[in-house]
This record gives sequence, C-alpha cells and structure tokens, in this order.
Amino acid sequence: MNVKEKVNEWIDNNQNEVIELLQELIRKPSVNAYFDEEEQYKGEGKAQQCLREYLDEMGMKTEFQYPDAEELKEYEGKPGYYADHKFENRPNLVGTLKGEGGGRSILLSGHIDVVQRGGDWTMDPFGGELKDGKIYGRGAVDMKGGIAAMTVAVKAIQKAGFKLKGDVKIGTVVDEEAGGMGSLAMIAAGNRADACVISEPTNLKIAPLCRGILWGKLIIEARAGHIELKQGDWRTGGAVDGIAKGRMYLKAFENRNKDWAVGKRHKYMSIPCQINIAEFHAGEYPTTFANHCEITFDAQYLPREKDENGLGSKVKTELEELVAQVAQTDPWLRENPPHIEWLIDADCGETLDNEPFFQQAVKSAQEINPSSVIEGIGFHTDMGAFCNAGIPTMNIGPGNPRLAHHADEFVEVGELVQCTKMMAAIITDWCGIAE
Repeated sequence: MNVKEKVNEWIDNNQNEVIELLQELIRKPSVNAYFDEEEQYKGEGKAQQCLREYLDEMGMKTEFQYPDAEELKEYEGKPGYYADHKFENRPNLVGTLKGEGGGRSILLSGHIDVVQRGGDWTMDPFGGELKDGKIYGRGAVDMKGGIAAMTVAVKAIQKAGFKLKGDVKIGTVVDEEAGGMGSLAMIAAGNRADACVISEPTNLKIAPLCRGILWGKLIIEARAGHIELKQGDWRTGGAVDGIAKGRMYLKAFENRNKDWAVGKRHKYMSIPCQINIAEFHAGEYPTTFANHCEITFDAQYLPREKDENGLGSKVKTELEELVAQVAQTDPWLRENPPHIEWLIDADCGETLDNEPFFQQAVKSAQEINPSSVIEGIGFHTDMGAFCNAGIPTMNIGPGNPRLAHHADEFVEVGELVQCTKMMAAIITDWCGIAE
C-alpha cells in the first residue's frame, strides 16, 4: 500500500474527524462584525480558538495575529485595506508544522468569518446538523467545510504514519466577507510558503484564478414634472424624465457587454466578464417624472487587467469614459453629466498554467478525483493577496458555491471527504514524504 492509499484509508476509516470538526466550527458563530447580526454571533474569536485547540492537539505551533489598521497604513489604496476596520476578538490564526527538511512548503488558507444568517432557515443556522448525508449551517460551504477538509488532510498524513519534508502552514483569516483585510494582514505579518491552496467552495473544481469585482452606482440627475401634462423644453423649465435617461445607459451597458463577451474571456472561465445591473432606483410618485435615477451594477475584470496596485482602475476608467460618451449624445446629460460612485473594488489573482504548482496541484487532485476540471472562479476570493506576494495559489474546496450565503446552506459529506483526500494528495506530492 503506497502513501496515498494509506492516507486515504485513514480518512475513510475516520470520516467523523472532518464531520465533527466542521460541526464544531459551525457551532462557533463567526459572523463578520460588519454585518447586521446579533452581537452574540459576531466575531471570529471563538471559532478561531476552537480551531487553534485542534491544531495544538496535532502538534502544530500556533499563534494568533491581530490585524491593525494603523500598522497596515502603508497599504492604503491597495487591495484589502480599510482604515475603519476593527479587530477586537478577531484574530488571524497561523499554525505551523515543521517539515523534516529538503521539501517545498505549503500554506493552506481560508476565511473563518461568515455572513449573517438571513433568509428563512428550516435548520438551526449554527447547529451543524447532519441529515441525509449533508451538514447544515452558516459557513458549511463558505467556507468552514474547506477549512475542516484541509486541516484533517494534514492530520490524516500524520495518523497514517508519515512525516513531510516541507513545512505546512494552516492560516485562517478574518474579514474576507467585508473586504479581505485579514489576508492582507496575513501577508504583511510575513507568512510565506512556496505555494498556497485556498479551500473556497469550488465543487471540487480546480480554480487557478478569480476575477476582480467592481460595484458602482451610476447617478443621473433629471427634473420632476407632472407626468400627465405636456412638458416644454427643459431649457425653459420643462421636465426631464430620469427613467428615460436611465434607459439610455442600460442600452449602453448592454452594447458594451457584447464587446466584453468577445474581448473579456479567459480560457479557464466559463462566462465572460459583464456589466450586470443589480438595482434600478428612480421616481417618487406615479404622476411625476423621475427627477433622479440610480443604477447599481456589478462589473468583473480579469487578472490581466489589474493596475499597478492590483486593482481595477483601468476598468473603472473605461466605464467612466462610457458614461461620458453617452452624455455627449444628449443635450440634458451634456449639461448635467452623470457620474459613477464606486462602492467596491475586490481584487483578483491568477496562477498561470506553466507554474510548477499549477501542474502539480492539477495532477494530484485529478489522481484522486478524475472528474475535477480546471475552471476559474467568477466571484472574489482572497487569492489576490497571496499571488501579489509571489505565492502561486489555487482554489479547491468542497461544496456548491451557489449555496453560499443561502438559507439552509449545506455541504455534502461525500464531497467533504473527497476534498480531504485531494488536499492530502496535494500536500504529500508538493511537500514530499520524508524517508
């Protein structure tokens, strides 16, 4: 029986390890402090302490590292920095298992924070109930399931009787759901490895990139007037319909999406970058033309479009120029130009397929699960922070990402166990087994 067979045999015979660890993590609520949730459920400290005790029992050297906005001020204007974020009872956790020497190191990372409960739950959001082969609870998919899998993968290697040549670090971060300052602090504190796996939910797909995400609000000013009466020229006081002006921009975004559908594709992404309209707000009263219109949108960008700070300023400029171009076609808009209020710029990352870690991770993962395909992630993950630090990073995790943030969020036990085996294979192949 070879190394992987022995490790997988231990995982099969001890499935309760990963199940129970995930249940315990779910039962330690860790709602990000910036969500509207009851105070008793906020803060990542209890979940991090739970995991720390588990890592201590595994013989890992552990420490809490508390992000501090003042200490991170040099990163202002770069991905993940927010001057107003506070971190009382919100530590990053770093556990280190020293190797025997002569191998490559790996960092296994994930965010311990979750979003608020939300929606109509039929299960206890913080109960971690196991039912019909599924574990339910906030964070089961996003992403305590992945954290449990990567942690038990390391334990399985130990319990199967093997030691690694290279070091293994487990680094769980706070604040991902509100911007990623935890990962920024993780990197700023000097945590490094030769490669990184982030166990975000991918349905066991192998994701070498995630896209950048821009949220913007287009604000259009108009002029109210009685909707049932003929209006004169706006230059002499006539009404201007904000909804009509908003339609002009909806059409402009639709046309730009046709260009993006061709020019903003990636071979490992199933869909191109697009400008998706999320909200349209206009009007005050049924008999009045709208004097104001706001269009909130979500636009994605690819790693190749990042600016020198690792953010999406180039795409912001493109969209601001589009808004200005449309305004030039309309006398009112030319005199009263709309503007975009930028809300979020979540950075992206990519590990190229000529990187040794890309090739090894794919080979190891597919040896365990041949149906795992290579496909990038459309949503944001923390991988940009690690890629920007020169650490090749891949996303692989259990669970359907579409269930993230949903009521009755769950992960299937079979996928959780399979991911544990995949993680163990990547670790042993990358770090090497000591004689």
